[in-house]
Amino acid sequence: MLDALASVLSLIVQPCYDLTGNWWLAILLFTVIIKIVLMPVALWCQKNAIVMVQLMPDLNRITVKHFGDRETIGEMQNALYKERRYHPMLSLVPLAIQIIILFGLVEVVRSITEGGAPGTEFMGLVPFEDGGASWAMPLLAGLSAVIMGFAQNRINPLQREQSKTEKNVTNGLSIALSFVLGIFVSAGMAFYWICSNLSSIAVQALCNAIIKPSKHIDYEDLAESRVSLDELNALSKRTTKWYQRDPLAKREKADYKRFFNIVNKHIVFYSEGSGFYRYFQGAIEWLLANSDVRIHYITSDPNDQVFEIAKTEPRMLPYFIGDKRLITLMMKMDADIVVTSLEDLENYYIKRSYIRHDIEYVFMFHHMTSAHMVANKNAYDHYETIMCAGPHQVEELRRAEELYGLPARNLVPCGYDLLDRLIASYEVLEKSKHERPVVIVAPSWQDDCILDTCADEMLKLLLAEGYRVIVRPHPEYVKRYRPRWEALQARFADVDDGDLFFERDFGSTDTVFTSDLLITDWSSVACDFSFSTGKPSVFVDTPMKVGNPDWREYGIEPTDISLRNEIGVSVSPDNLAALPAIVKDMLGNHDAWAHRIESVRAGFIFNLGHGGSAAGEYLLESILAKQEAKKAEIGHV
Repeated sequence: MLDALASVLSLIVQPCYDLTGNWWLAILLFTVIIKIVLMPVALWCQKNAIVMVQLMPDLNRITVKHFGDRETIGEMQNALYKERRYHPMLSLVPLAIQIIILFGLVEVVRSITEGGAPGTEFMGLVPFEDGGASWAMPLLAGLSAVIMGFAQNRINPLQREQSKTEKNVTNGLSIALSFVLGIFVSAGMAFYWICSNLSSIAVQALCNAIIKPSKHIDYEDLAESRVSLDELNALSKRTTKWYQRDPLAKREKADYKRFFNIVNKHIVFYSEGSGFYRYFQGAIEWLLANSDVRIHYITSDPNDQVFEIAKTEPRMLPYFIGDKRLITLMMKMDADIVVTSLEDLENYYIKRSYIRHDIEYVFMFHHMTSAHMVANKNAYDHYETIMCAGPHQVEELRRAEELYGLPARNLVPCGYDLLDRLIASYEVLEKSKHERPVVIVAPSWQDDCILDTCADEMLKLLLAEGYRVIVRPHPEYVKRYRPRWEALQARFADVDDGDLFFERDFGSTDTVFTSDLLITDWSSVACDFSFSTGKPSVFVDTPMKVGNPDWREYGIEPTDISLRNEIGVSVSPDNLAALPAIVKDMLGNHDAWAHRIESVRAGFIFNLGHGGSAAGEYLLESILAKQEAKKAEIGHV
């Protein structure tokens, strides 16, 4: 077989030598002829590569939709390949042909060198056997692969769209193959491989000229399809080195398996982190005290406080599920009720269950203010039930249904358990009058918040009036903009902590509720502070937090705006000179503000003092109703 192939190849090599009179040039000319003969195969591969790039937007969207579900992604990917007649293995055909030619050419070169023809002395040397100058050939072969890979990453329509990892693997294999080949074959064979690698660049350029990728590929659609996928991949980036084992991986895998091994789950809570437990706490504690229901609690925080709680509460079943695996878990969710404070269910990565379509998804607010300005426009559209803190949220959500033709949701007049507990905690808090008033500055974390726009001027004005000032940033601000936060502290490093204190521990809220007055911008902490303590807040009118640009269509003024001058006073960043007088007036009229805030609170919150029990009662009634419905269905069958 090899002898026959060598005989055929000799019919090309010998005329090349006769024409050039040099065996090195003969091999170069032979390589060019082979590339020309194989041009139809190269064009076939070009078309196949373009088809793959055309498929990439659809493949990216499939991956986003079913992220983490490898089985489904694989099935849909294969179906798409068949539909568009894409052949994944076709790109290996040129390499296979090259290897076959290589084997045949070995015999040709051996017969030439053994004949002792002039100019063949170096051609027959094998680095592994002969050493010496022949070791230059493996290095040149590897270098040719580097050059080829560099070029193909930029001009090959498929390779240029591959990920960095895929490019590195492809190029790494090519370089390794070229280098190793150069060691174990004769110098003449290695020279052919070098010529083949470099001429492949010209072949690809010619293919691009004949079949232009830009005429067949929608690069804008491809770029758009990558945005969501890149965000998803960012969720699962390694926090450890590639050679280290993720210490949480085993725990997460075990919790994932344990969750699905339990059948007949009546209620599941999902928490984004440890701090979110406080929004479910009242409902969960009521359910544990007034029923025998088991609480399945999924959290993306391995250090969530719920794991400690579960040690003394056997009916609390917590599970640690990271962001990436959570996507799959939610798609395969099997429970009667799922409760979460996660906005934008179904709109982005977290989807409703593909397994059960009768799950009641319940949303619990993590703030008391409006539902139609700060959140995204469709943030609550895919929930059957929404636990409303006050009548304003009911009005806004019903208006959304009317405006956008949404199905009527079950809007439960629940209340706000967190506020109930803040009020109770404040009532038993030991209170003492400060020697000098304490003002806490607690802004939100978005761009152009107080800390980014007017903090320096504000702090200087307050300190000049003799107030003790505490600056408590939002934890997210410190996380995202640590250099800004540290720069602010550095600018006031000479001020004594007794006059100006920068809060660095966010585990306690004591500094908030023991302060005499709060200054914020658009943070909902003002409601927590004023409604629980009866003390007023100052609102600095920095640019608003707006998630729904169409909020004005509702014809309802958001409470994020209206409350500013009901439980406090608004001040423009351009008029901060008036701030000391405003603060002095508010501190001097404590009782009047307390009565005013109490009056506003009475009409603002449902079930004041009983928000947790209202939520728990609704959830238990829903669980029991679903059980009765199942029994009736079984009895009917």
